[in-house]
Amino acid sequence: MHREGGCACGAIRFETRTEPMGTGACHCRDCQKFTGGGPNYVALLPKGSVTLTRGEPSLARARADSGTMTSRAFCADCGTHLWGMPEHAPFMTVKVGAFDSSNDLGPQMHIYTASAPAWHPVPGEAPCFAGMPPMDARAD
Repeated sequence: MHREGGCACGAIRFETRTEPMGTGACHCRDCQKFTGGGPNYVALLPKGSVTLTRGEPSLARARADSGTMTSRAFCADCGTHLWGMPEHAPFMTVKVGAFDSSNDLGPQMHIYTASAPAWHPVPGEAPCFAGMPPMDARAD
């Protein structure tokens, strides 16, 4: 499988040849701020499976709900958020909207639904978790 993506202005491009480990939508307050209000739709890919083909993203570091640090990659020119890299996780969370084609990347679960605003209903066709899902519900 080959998939490409990049930022809105084209300064950063990337590719992967790895199938996502899973997909999800995060409704936490941090993700709402990054997306401008709604959930953050991501595909989980093994760290190291994304190759930059143009440009270099800027990184912002923040403490996650788990207490560990995460780095978030974004384009310094247009501000597009590209992916997150939780410090101690074997995966990275690539923004579904950063891929050129994402029709097959609908969320397989919704997390932090307790934080979802009342005006944004959470669809019930995928498993929903009020916070972080238990380990046995996460992608391998």
